[in-house]
Amino acid sequence: MRVWAPSRIVQKLLRGSSATAVVLLFLVIFSTSQPAGALPAFARKYGLRCSACHESWPMLNYFGQKFKDNGYQLMNDRDAPIWQNPGYWPVTFRITPIWHRVSLGKQAVDSGAGQVEQRITSSGFDLSGLDFHTGGTLEKNFSFYVLPSSDPTASFHFETVMGRLDNLFGSPWLNVKFGKFELDNLLSEKRILTLTGNGGIYQLYHFIPVGDGNPFAQMGDNQLGLEVMGHSYNDRTRYSVSLLSSNDGQVGLPYGANSYSTFITASQAFDAGKLGVQRIGFYVMAGEAPTTWLTNGGAPIGGSGTGNKGFSREGFVGQFYFGQHFDVQVVTQHGSDSAWFGQGYGDYIDGYAASPTSPPMCPNATGTQVCNNTPGTTLPSTARNPTWNGVLVEPHYVYSPQLLFLARYETIRMSQQATVGTRSDLGNVTTYTVGYRYNPFMTSRAGFAWHNEFNIFHQNGTSPLTSTNVNTSELLMGFDFDF
Repeated sequence: MRVWAPSRIVQKLLRGSSATAVVLLFLVIFSTSQPAGALPAFARKYGLRCSACHESWPMLNYFGQKFKDNGYQLMNDRDAPIWQNPGYWPVTFRITPIWHRVSLGKQAVDSGAGQVEQRITSSGFDLSGLDFHTGGTLEKNFSFYVLPSSDPTASFHFETVMGRLDNLFGSPWLNVKFGKFELDNLLSEKRILTLTGNGGIYQLYHFIPVGDGNPFAQMGDNQLGLEVMGHSYNDRTRYSVSLLSSNDGQVGLPYGANSYSTFITASQAFDAGKLGVQRIGFYVMAGEAPTTWLTNGGAPIGGSGTGNKGFSREGFVGQFYFGQHFDVQVVTQHGSDSAWFGQGYGDYIDGYAASPTSPPMCPNATGTQVCNNTPGTTLPSTARNPTWNGVLVEPHYVYSPQLLFLARYETIRMSQQATVGTRSDLGNVTTYTVGYRYNPFMTSRAGFAWHNEFNIFHQNGTSPLTSTNVNTSELLMGFDFDF
């Protein structure tokens, strides 16, 4: 679930609050402290507290991950709907009113002498989108999850729609999921604790090199496909393999019917004594997507994409606990795209592969900055596969089930640019996020969090006029609640 963050890197940035308001609201909320509980949709069914499944909602702990892996079942008689109270309805609404301040560096603005770059800063009250969660069991070992989600203007789409067959042949090692769902990332972006525009996504999951035409390998977006997943009885060992359409979760086969991707991940947990249960693992996302399109009057025809080219994302993940209160989560990544994507060929349908260069790398007949690998097209001799490396480190200090402090550092560095002679650091990303969440209560009916966060985002060489480095910052506070 993504509450406010954009689905693609550096497309939408948000806004923050004053120190006086933060202090006053902080005091008000702390004065109303009550015990914490669990997320409403499943808490009403099982009567569990928040701390049973979450470090701080919506982020899962070990028990919550096991509950999810079992298909939202505790593996007892209360799992099947026949044992539920007839008044039980497995639904949760979530929305977040916020006040934020955003400072955008080096924006192109008109002046008397033409365009210049300047910083634009704005602040004010705002809303996130609305998430409407419903999920659970249809019968024992038959589970489902549906999530209609809207943007802040109430324009809805289906973020998640999936059915799952659990414990096939009586074994937890074989579970099958079908539909639109989150990839089995050990560090889940759908349960991310941060809300700012650049801090509210994991940059590693969405990174695209400057001028690259491949938006299909979005690890943070929910995808359409089939997943086979399994785990040991104690959930220490986990694996999943997914076959996906290479269309970034979009319905209607807008790109091409013959391009697929796969996502493979596995992890192993082990007991480190007083430190807690540690987990390490790996992931690979690899596939191909179209670069060639049939056209009608110069416009691309949906579903006609061919000329598939390859891409891959692979790395290691880790969850490390240091006692009851402190943990660190780590993700690394090595990414690579075909040289065709690196030259801007790819998403001809949406024009998302817009090249930032002037003149464009491969303009079509109308001059737009998108690329179509038509028959006879050849790459320039200077074209190469763009490659990069990145790391994400996210520590949490759980003072209590009600109060969590968090931080995150992400950096992504290009190791090879798509074109020989391009500055080596073009598009490099560094971002820092700090914040805290305080839950004055969390019952089986509703939850509430007082959220404060600050993010700094830096990218090299991407200012629109001078191709210099860009810095953006955001300060945010808000009420994150569900019912």
